[in-house]
Amino acid sequence: MAISMNKVILIGNVGQDPEIRVIPSGAKVCKISVATTENYKDKNGEWQDVTEWHRVVLWDYLADRAEKFLKKGSKVCIEGKNKTSKYEKDGVTHYTTEVIARDLILLDPKGERTAGVTTDAPVTNDAATGDDSDDIPF
Repeated sequence: MAISMNKVILIGNVGQDPEIRVIPSGAKVCKISVATTENYKDKNGEWQDVTEWHRVVLWDYLADRAEKFLKKGSKVCIEGKNKTSKYEKDGVTHYTTEVIARDLILLDPKGERTAGVTTDAPVTNDAATGDDSDDIPF
């Protein structure tokens, strides 16, 4: 059996304020876009910037954290997996790829977070599970 992995790590800036909704099951979902910029020297020796936009979906606890701490321009690290969906519109098949987030780490300096709410610890799924085994003081 072959081993495979679907893992995405993005470090970039949030493109707009988080879009939050609650689906009929009661789960909270947040959608954001994250811009990553790569720079390189072209054949003329001039620096070029290429920005790529990524659709990111955060569920439940991570959606809560995104709603509380993120705003347009926030610097974040997202770890997750790629998911491609297919749909038809007007008889034409369309594909969309999203990153389903597993972890969210806030990278803005403490004083620049939204609504005057700050935290010193990165926001990850561990807090959602109540796993505080890393808090042992020795």
